Formats: sequence, structure tokens, C-alpha cells
Amino acid sequence: MIDPVTLAAFVPIALALNLTPGPDMAFCVAQGMGRGARAGWAASAGVALGCMVHVTVAGMGLGAFLAAHPAAFDAIRWAGVAYLLWLAWRAFAAPAAAMPAGRQAGRALLQGFATNLLNPKIILFVLAFLPQFTDPARPLLPQFLILGAVIALGGLVVNGVAGAMAGRLGREIAGTAGGTARGGAGRWIARLSGTIFAGLALRLAFLAR
Repeated sequence: MIDPVTLAAFVPIALALNLTPGPDMAFCVAQGMGRGARAGWAASAGVALGCMVHVTVAGMGLGAFLAAHPAAFDAIRWAGVAYLLWLAWRAFAAPAAAMPAGRQAGRALLQGFATNLLNPKIILFVLAFLPQFTDPARPLLPQFLILGAVIALGGLVVNGVAGAMAGRLGREIAGTAGGTARGGAGRWIARLSGTIFAGLALRLAFLAR
């Protein structure tokens, strides 16, 4: 569905975007630091799934509707702000160390998916960026899905590595095994994660549409 030359040009550009630090990477770092390397990878997988939903919506034409209706855009944006603030409060109030590792990873995946899905700026980026690499004479949805999969796969690897590295760093700081944190160090790591979540919420709240 996509010209090979166009795809070859798109891949390095997409990788450069993946390597640029942004809110998705910060979210995965916060999850990894607070819950361990496995949770960092799980959060990255959730973000990648959310990205594919945005790409699918944009390819179906629903993204243009969202971009044209500020009320719908703002409703999703403020839901995202509220969700991130809730995650920040949870991080400050109840560090994730008390939760089994498997549940931590599962929750990190769902939270990564929800956080990405509740960021309407991503769909605006998709609408502005992907059409530059599509052929209007061909069906748009398959082209969007292929290009979106390239971005999502690159993001999965880059954000996952960042989250895993943060998880190992958090484990070393806490001086514990298994990627979890206990005691005073664990509380400080949880507070750092909560601060990142709160910062992402403020970023989403104050960035202009």
C-alpha cells in the first residue's frame, strides 16, 4: 500500500521522533523507576497500543472531527489531565512496592494505554504528520496503519529501554532485589514518579491546542 521509497524515507524520521524525549518516554521512565524494569516495558507496550488506536481513528477520518470540534478535544484533554493527576496522587499516597510484580506490569500496561489514549494532541500530530507520507489515490487507512505501526514499534523499543533502565536505576537506589523499592528510598522514588506524572498533567493542561 505504500511506495517502498516513501517507507524507506519515513523509517529514519520516525526513529528520530522516537528518540526525542517526550511525555511518553517520561511516563515509561516514571513507571519503571517506581515499579521496576518489567513495568517500564509494560508501560511502553500500553503507549504503543494507544498510538495504534489514535492512528486508526485518524485513518478512519474521525480524527478530523475531533480536530474541528474544540469541545470534544478539550473534554478528552481534561480527562487526561485528571487521570495523570490521579496517578500522581496514587504514587505519593501508596507506592507500588506493595503490589506483586505481575500486577505492577499489568497495571502499568493499562495506565500507559489510557494515558496515551487520553492525550488528544497525539491525534493532531498524526493528522499533521502522516498524510505527508501517504498517497491520496490509495486507501488511506491501510497506509496510516503501516506508518503508525512503524512509529509504535520504534516507540515500544525506545520507551521500553528507557523504562527498563529507570527500573534498574530505581532498584539500585533502593538497594532491593526484583526491581521493587521499599523503605525510605522507595518513598522518594515514588515521590519522583508522582512528580513526573503531575508534570505531565500540567504540560497537557497548559499547552495550547
